[in-house]
Amino acid sequence: MTAPKEEAKKIIDALPEDSTYEEIVRELAFDTMIQRGLNDVDVGKVISNKEMENDIAQ
Repeated sequence: MTAPKEEAKKIIDALPEDSTYEEIVRELAFDTMIQRGLNDVDVGKVISNKEMENDIAQ
């Protein structure tokens, strides 16, 4: 497992040199959301598409 600081450095280094502070923060936030989603999948904290459709319909 990569340390969060190292992962953040990788994300920032992959961005263009002229990236704004807001773009950097947005990319870091996006990565955090992806990681949370993957962790949810790993622990089985998911619902089916049908369950989501029912929730939205209500």
